[in-house]
Amino acid sequence: MIEVRNLTKTYMTYERGHTLREVVKNLIRRPMKEIRAVNDLSFTVPQGEMLAFLGPNGAGKSTTLKMLTGVLHPTAGEIKALGLVPWKQRREYVGRIGAVFGQKSQLLWDIPPVDAFYMNKAIYGVPEREYRKTLDELTGLLEVGDIIRKPTRQLSLGERMKCEFIMAMLHRPELVFLDEPTIGLDMIAKENIRSFIRSMNREGVTFILTTHDLEDVELLAERVIVINRGEIVVDDSLVGLRSRLGHKKSVRLTTETAVPDIQKPGLKIAERIGTLEIEVEIDTAVLPLKRFIRDFNEAYGIADMAIDSIAIESIMKELYKEDADLETAAAHN
Repeated sequence: MIEVRNLTKTYMTYERGHTLREVVKNLIRRPMKEIRAVNDLSFTVPQGEMLAFLGPNGAGKSTTLKMLTGVLHPTAGEIKALGLVPWKQRREYVGRIGAVFGQKSQLLWDIPPVDAFYMNKAIYGVPEREYRKTLDELTGLLEVGDIIRKPTRQLSLGERMKCEFIMAMLHRPELVFLDEPTIGLDMIAKENIRSFIRSMNREGVTFILTTHDLEDVELLAERVIVINRGEIVVDDSLVGLRSRLGHKKSVRLTTETAVPDIQKPGLKIAERIGTLEIEVEIDTAVLPLKRFIRDFNEAYGIADMAIDSIAIESIMKELYKEDADLETAAAHN
C-alpha cells in the first residue's frame, strides 16, 4: 500500500538576531540555517493495516504526512502509495485517498452537511447510484440520518465529526489519513467514531492515525511507528511495544490502611488517588505478583484490586525519556 525509502525533508530558514548589533548585521546579510524536519525515513504499510504514527510535537509527523498526501515534495527519497508517486500523480492519487483532521473542517458552516456531501460527489465524480448507496450505508453506521439536513453551525462537535467522516469516505478511498480524529469528543461520540473506523478497516480500508490521545492508539492501532527529530525511534506492534517495558503490570488498589511511601525492588507507586487508594507499577520479573498480593494484604489489607497491562502513556513516556537521554549523552560526547 505504501513504500517509503530514505525520505528526507529539509527547510532553509533565516536566523534573526535579537540584539541591536545582530539586527543591524541582518540588514546587510542574514545568516541561513538548515532545518532537517524528516531524516532518512524508511517503512512500509501493507493494505488493510491500522497504523499509528506517533511522536512529540516537532518530531516530523505532520511533515511526513504532508509528503504522504502529496502536499509537500521531499528533499530526497521516494514514496510509492497505491502504486503512485503522491506529488507527481496528484490528481489520480487524491481520488483514492481520504483525510479527516480533527482541528480542520471540510464542511461548510452555513449549509447542511448533505449539501457539502453532494459537492464532494461532483468533485470526485461519484456516480449517483453509488453515491446514494454509500451515503445510506455511512449515515446508517453513524446514525446521522436526520442530522445531515441541519446547518453545520447547529451541530454539536460529535455530530460534526461524524459528518466529517462521511465527507472523507463518500468516494470510497482505499487509504485514509486521520489526524486527531476524536479531539474534544465525549466518551460516547469517541466510541461511535472508533467503531466506524474499525468497521471501515474490516472492509479493507488502510488507516494512518496521528494523535496525542493514546486511548485511540490502544483501541484502534495494530502497529505503532514512533518518530522523534525526524527519525524512527520505534516500529513495532502494540504487543511488542509493551514488551519493551519488560514484565510490568499496573495494579490499582483500595486498602484498609493507608500505604506509606515505600521503596522496594520491582515496585513503584505511580499515583495516589485517595487516602486508601493507590496505583502501583510492578515488575513481575523482580517481584512476583503472588508475593506482592500476599505481602500487601498482610501489611495494609486489600479491600479491592484491579490488575492491568501498563498503559501506553507510560510506554511513550519511557520511549521519549530514553531518546532524550541518548540525545543528551551524544551532545556531551
